[in-house]
Amino acid sequence: MTPTQTRAGRKEWIALAVLTLPLLLVSMDITVLYFGVPSIAAELETTSTQQLWMVDIYGFILAGMLITMGSVGDVVGRRRLLLIGATVFGIASVAAAFAGSAEMLIAARALQGLGGATLMPSTLALVTNMFRDPKQRSTAIAVWSIGLSAGAAIGPVISGSLLNSFWWGSIFLINVPVLLLLLIAAPLLVPEYRSATPQKFDVLSALLSLAAVLAVIWGLKEGAAKGFDALTLAAIAAGVVVGALFLIRQSRLAHPMVDLRLYRNRGFAPAISLSLIAFFCLIGYGIFTTQYLMGVLGMRPLEAALWTMASPALTFLLVPFAVMAARKVRPAYVITAGFVFGATGFAAMTQIGLERNMTLLVYGVVGIGVGSAIVLTMVTDLVVAAAPPEKAGSVSALTQTHQELGGALGIAVLGTIGASAYSGSFDDHIGSGFAQSALEPARETLGGAAQAATHLPAAQAEEILHTAHGAFVDAMHMTAATGLVVALGAALLSVLRLRHIQVTQNEENTSENSPAAAGTHSVPRPEVAVRTAE
Repeated sequence: MTPTQTRAGRKEWIALAVLTLPLLLVSMDITVLYFGVPSIAAELETTSTQQLWMVDIYGFILAGMLITMGSVGDVVGRRRLLLIGATVFGIASVAAAFAGSAEMLIAARALQGLGGATLMPSTLALVTNMFRDPKQRSTAIAVWSIGLSAGAAIGPVISGSLLNSFWWGSIFLINVPVLLLLLIAAPLLVPEYRSATPQKFDVLSALLSLAAVLAVIWGLKEGAAKGFDALTLAAIAAGVVVGALFLIRQSRLAHPMVDLRLYRNRGFAPAISLSLIAFFCLIGYGIFTTQYLMGVLGMRPLEAALWTMASPALTFLLVPFAVMAARKVRPAYVITAGFVFGATGFAAMTQIGLERNMTLLVYGVVGIGVGSAIVLTMVTDLVVAAAPPEKAGSVSALTQTHQELGGALGIAVLGTIGASAYSGSFDDHIGSGFAQSALEPARETLGGAAQAATHLPAAQAEEILHTAHGAFVDAMHMTAATGLVVALGAALLSVLRLRHIQVTQNEENTSENSPAAAGTHSVPRPEVAVRTAE
């Protein structure tokens, strides 16, 4: 196949726009319930535990099923899996919108997670297969990354806007017309890809990967929210053990879900690890920004969401420049620049105070968000470039699983550091004369302090809130300093471990300068069976 034949044309670029639609929905539905929970709780009369499961079950199932669904797509066809997943996601969205009980809504959210787990690896794998020219592929992955970032950011804005005019089910029904457009356009524009080598789906591997990821992510998130106890630590340990069994099984299979030989490549393991670190920074610190805007500055949810929109807007503008820069300088240096930019955002957050300084705050949010987006775009391109085409689905799913784990780890680590700093600062600054029953919830969380203040006289309420706000700012400073160190360490790691990879070249030059030639790929690359959409 000649270089001209491998270059994508107008049809592929239109298809890319279609493939960003499900990506927007999947990432949007991670955050869409942030504003909807109060309305849902009032109508369905949910308990606090049910409210948590409404939010969390989607992400748990999504993360747990990614590796399995990525492998399924390699076997049955990535476009077919995309269409199946879109149908499941649409049905689940309708079921969620008209749920008559908390249990039904939780079940519908779980089904949404299953559908989302098919859509995410399918879209990235199809993008990788359609854009074989390295320069075009890097641009396409930049668009894919922007869609992923934008969806999570606009979720709260869309849900807040809809809830101002419609009932809570509208935040789910908005998915349906978008998915119908996908179901019509994808068969016309997106070609089918599947592995040309017959492969047998391994049920035991699927169960092991599901159990491992679910146990670790549940343990990390539950520990961050309620404190690490014997149960959460046991869940994490069990997940690690099951994960080890999964890897052992993969090493013995002729056609594994995860080809461990990829980790021997010089660029693959560092790149996918940096993807995890980027999500650690982005997701782990994001919750502090939201709480600061609403809990300390007293913003309404929609106003807070709108202030954070600067990050996805600038991501849309700046990430393409990062892709172009990677054609002039080595990707390692662009990745390093992304982490350094993120570090400046964390540095800005260490200067945030009780006063309203939106310029400093927006810069911090933009630095962390845009820096992470640049990193994710670059490392995703390196990871998929290092993988054989017939494994595009499973490698895409593996990348996204690392990102989910990174986000959960960020919430757990930064959340634990922040909780400890908050309690310590609160105890150091609170005055005397308060009942223990008021201090106990106030010293645990900012929300607990707000709740305790409602039962106190005005003077004491003002004091406890002022102390809690100051303690939360101190916690933000501590976690931002931690993020700063992590980001700078990742910048150093990217230079040390990825600088051997050359700048992105055209297809005709990849024999010298591709990641594979640079030592990032040693696995044979048999052809992928392709059936065009015509």
